[in-house]
Amino acid sequence: MEYLKLCESDYRFMQVVWENAPIGSGDLVRKCNEILGWKKSTTYTTIRKLSEKGYIVNENAIVSVLIGRERVQADESEYFVERTFDGSLPQFLTAFLRDKKISDKEAEKIKKLIDEHRG
Repeated sequence: MEYLKLCESDYRFMQVVWENAPIGSGDLVRKCNEILGWKKSTTYTTIRKLSEKGYIVNENAIVSVLIGRERVQADESEYFVERTFDGSLPQFLTAFLRDKKISDKEAEKIKKLIDEHRG
């Protein structure tokens, strides 16, 4: 399976895009400078690269999202569990929760998610 994966800097860029799209490319340059400390050339290079990869589109100097945050997060999470825990969600949860306490509210949400996805 081909997973959608972004390097750290591309993911941080996409967070700016997801929060602001559709956004003019000039405004995106300003936001990336403010939030990420990027120069104009870095932002335009990233716009071009992620447009070529199909994550965003830049038409008439307006940047819009083609692949949403939820899809990228789901693919990256699935890839991580597959690579690190041989696809075992129980092994992942055991490692993740090892020394943590969760609230009753969080436990109920997790139980509900399990029930919704059982089958």
